[in-house]
Amino acid sequence: QVQLVESGGGLVQAGGSLRLSCAASGRTFNSYAMAWFRQAPGKEREFVTGINWIGSNSRYADSVKGRFTISRDNAKATLYLQMNNLKPEDAAVYYCAARSSRGSSVYTGTGYYDYWGQGTQVTVSS
Repeated sequence: QVQLVESGGGLVQAGGSLRLSCAASGRTFNSYAMAWFRQAPGKEREFVTGINWIGSNSRYADSVKGRFTISRDNAKATLYLQMNNLKPEDAAVYYCAARSSRGSSVYTGTGYYDYWGQGTQVTVSS
């Protein structure tokens, strides 16, 4: 079992940047594929980006390609999301998620992930 705690959310103007972090504790972080999801009010939770256990493979939603970058530091048991050129439509609660996997796959569906953080709010003003 792994516990996930997100941080780094906040209020930013459109065009600005934020860096989210997800600190993991419990079982070995490098046994997990990781992902960021987001959920805006009245909308379903959606995949933003994911990364495999060693960081050799990643995927992005089309809406964030070229603006967001996922990375992980297995020595620090931390997942990151660098968000640049933020838009009002990026505003949401951002969640990190973990799936026990040491393969190359990156999973985009919520149902693949077993562990979730509590979320961190990102607000983008226009």
